[in-house]
Amino acid sequence: MPFVPEKPANQTSVRPSTPLFIFDGDCGFCRMWVTRWQRRTGNRIDFAPYQLVASDYPEVPRERFQAAAQLVDTDGRVFSGAAAVLRALSHAGRRRWLWSLYSRLALFAWFSEWVYRLVAGHRRGLTALTRFFWGDASIEPSYVLTRWLFHRLLGVVYLIAFLSLAVQTKGLVGEEGIAPVGEFLKRVTASVGTERYWQVPTLCWIDPSDASLMWQCYGGAVLAGVLILGVAPVPILVALWALFFSLSTVGDVFLWFQWDTLLLETGLLAIFLGPFRLWSRPSREPSPSFLAIWLIRWLLFRLMFLSGVVKLASGDTTWRDLTALTYHYETQPLPTWTAWYMHHLPLWFHEASLSITFFIELLIPFFIFLPRNLRQFAGFCFVFLMVMIGATGNYNFFNLLTVVLCVMLFDDAFWRRRVSRRWLIWIDGPRPRPRWPMVRTSALAIVGVCIVGLSLVPAIRRCVPSDRWPGWVRAKTTQSVLQTLVPFKSINAYGLFADLTTERPEIVIEGSQDGREWSEYEFHWKPGDVNVRPKFVQPHQPRVDWQMWFAALGSPQRNQWLFAMMRRIQEGSPEVLAFFARNPFPEAPPRYIRAVLYMYHFSSPEVKGSTGAWWRRERLRSYGPVLTAGVPGTNR
Repeated sequence: MPFVPEKPANQTSVRPSTPLFIFDGDCGFCRMWVTRWQRRTGNRIDFAPYQLVASDYPEVPRERFQAAAQLVDTDGRVFSGAAAVLRALSHAGRRRWLWSLYSRLALFAWFSEWVYRLVAGHRRGLTALTRFFWGDASIEPSYVLTRWLFHRLLGVVYLIAFLSLAVQTKGLVGEEGIAPVGEFLKRVTASVGTERYWQVPTLCWIDPSDASLMWQCYGGAVLAGVLILGVAPVPILVALWALFFSLSTVGDVFLWFQWDTLLLETGLLAIFLGPFRLWSRPSREPSPSFLAIWLIRWLLFRLMFLSGVVKLASGDTTWRDLTALTYHYETQPLPTWTAWYMHHLPLWFHEASLSITFFIELLIPFFIFLPRNLRQFAGFCFVFLMVMIGATGNYNFFNLLTVVLCVMLFDDAFWRRRVSRRWLIWIDGPRPRPRWPMVRTSALAIVGVCIVGLSLVPAIRRCVPSDRWPGWVRAKTTQSVLQTLVPFKSINAYGLFADLTTERPEIVIEGSQDGREWSEYEFHWKPGDVNVRPKFVQPHQPRVDWQMWFAALGSPQRNQWLFAMMRRIQEGSPEVLAFFARNPFPEAPPRYIRAVLYMYHFSSPEVKGSTGAWWRRERLRSYGPVLTAGVPGTNR
């Protein structure tokens, strides 16, 4: 038999047409939460303080009104305490399962009443705690404005990414580029045959020409602009994801960076936010699914938390003894002029800065899952960290994309206080209630569970030694599913700079007509001439400059693209020569070309003051063989 709680339902002769929730009007805690419930329940439940309506229900003692909240149902039954709250929520169509548990399980009913008495006995303290954790708890959180801003900022990131690629793609993977797409696809066909479309999914199977690549880049930029305008956000997001995915699939080593996969994963999750409308206008849109919101927050959590964990899990002593930043500013891929000044700050400053970084990356991510105020505090911390990173290094659109993810930590109430009244006229209005069909809700729930579960696998692999992996991580089914999804780059492990480089080798490309006198090719952004001030280039990413940093840390055998680029220089490819700020052979390409490895260090303040040099360098050795024009060499 169902459990019948003690005295839950006294009968009254007055039967309201709508369930009436009666509360203590003198209690600030009660008024705050009742205001919030009123917005949730609409006209399905009436609310009134007992000071005004107690006399209408003489069968209920006044002491009972003073002791606990009451709910008068339409059949005259009166529910008290936790039963009143849960019964009201079930009438409002929210959390009906809680009332079902209360009415059927004695233990759950007892626990509910115990929690209610605990809260009722400490209302003053809980009011202060509520305001500390939630702010104004009477405001029902909504994320319509948040979604509106998130989609437009994501459109800006997509626009930057596509335009940045557009000016480099021909030189990277074009017909006369370093690693031509057409040749790559021919090798894939010879290697995997009919499985090529699944193993390497890209629109370039239709047409691998330069025109196709540029169409994808500029087409993506146009669609990003359409997303910023708010036109058909869901289909536009699908198209943007498909285009960037297509380019990243054939981008070889030039599009393998974590921010490229982060953009793909963010873009995929953004599709589930909706709204499923032709024209996005906040005043006419229902709130997005909370599951979609939490999937984006889960991505942000993984990004930030794993960035801290991998540093400590790598075993690199520079992270553990807090000296990493004494090297980082000098050895990062593309330093800025501000990094030179940061590098020369005292040791205590670097140790304090890294301590704050670990605090933000290891502790603050858990605030994402806490109440509103703490969640927003986490957002401010993450934004602060991204601003500091962006102020001292060139990480293209990574910092901006992370800030875009942080937007989902702030609800509409936060933005309303910062929007002018003329904007509020446009965004306010009678908003429809969210109605997610059961099929769509179930599908999103399944997708959410799969994403959360599968995303744990690469995270565990990255942070935990293989002999300590849980059984389900080792399971063949898990491995098979992940292997199937690998080509789509949408469930990834994150964590930058697990092993910090403490030295800065740089590759300098030199050409010669006679094999005796050599002249340097100067890049636009990476260190070369010691007297050239390091520059800011973000949010654009010069992908060859970045890859030169990785190549200098690796072996020539693992960086064959570099020698392919050197061959293109000898062929006089204008697309490849565009990667250089200075071509020392404008009349004719050099007969000989070589790569030389140097060790770079920031100059001291004294040297910079007297000579103006930002760097000092010393020659180490040749990086691979000298290439001679007309002699076959290594290509991609």
